[in-house]
Amino acid sequence: MVRQARYSAQTRLRALQSDIMDLILERELEAGDPLPTESELAASLGVGRNTLRESLKVLQAMGVIEIRHGFGMFVAPSNFDAFADGLVFRSRLSLRQGGEDALQLLGIREALESGLLPAAVAATAPGQLARLAESVEHMEELAQAGGHTAAADAEFHRRLFEPLGNDLLQQLLGVFWKVYRRIQLEAGPSQEDAAAVAALHRKIYDAVAAGDAAAAGGLLASRFEELRERIAALVAGR
Repeated sequence: MVRQARYSAQTRLRALQSDIMDLILERELEAGDPLPTESELAASLGVGRNTLRESLKVLQAMGVIEIRHGFGMFVAPSNFDAFADGLVFRSRLSLRQGGEDALQLLGIREALESGLLPAAVAATAPGQLARLAESVEHMEELAQAGGHTAAADAEFHRRLFEPLGNDLLQQLLGVFWKVYRRIQLEAGPSQEDAAAVAALHRKIYDAVAAGDAAAAGGLLASRFEELRERIAALVAGR
């Protein structure tokens, strides 16, 4: 009986969260717009303040709303932070339990980038190609100085798909980059040094500059294969 009551409570909370999101849509509220007050929402939705607050906290964690203490509640700007955090946790947990989810998350990122690369290469304008070259040069400079290249690597990938002009896509790719980077860190030291990573990205740039999406895709795939091998070694060593 207790289990059933707990399940029913969770079901009601999820329904209330859905009702709040529907209210935002029905009132055509946009990112940054204020929500009704707690009192107004409670009256409108026919729920108690405590129950409402529980749902609002969940929606805040989901990135649907922002609660600014002393100012009120607002529709949150578009971001995938909560989604990214959940996937990062899932990947870290996976590496302690066989690595299957981590491998699948890598596969999703690889599929996204591989599938989008031909269109990105075809759409690359001279100015965008120049910015991609700047990213490679920055990676090379960091490597020569013995610096860390993770942020520069991420910027290269962002600029690689910039020609598609899809901000939502960039956010989604950013999510999988964050997951990828965390898996890299959890999987232990890489055999690649910064110079080798920079050299690989120079080759990817050269392929993009030549309009050869297939060659660029093959080079990108090599990074994923290297990490898959590290995951296999990590799991086998546990």
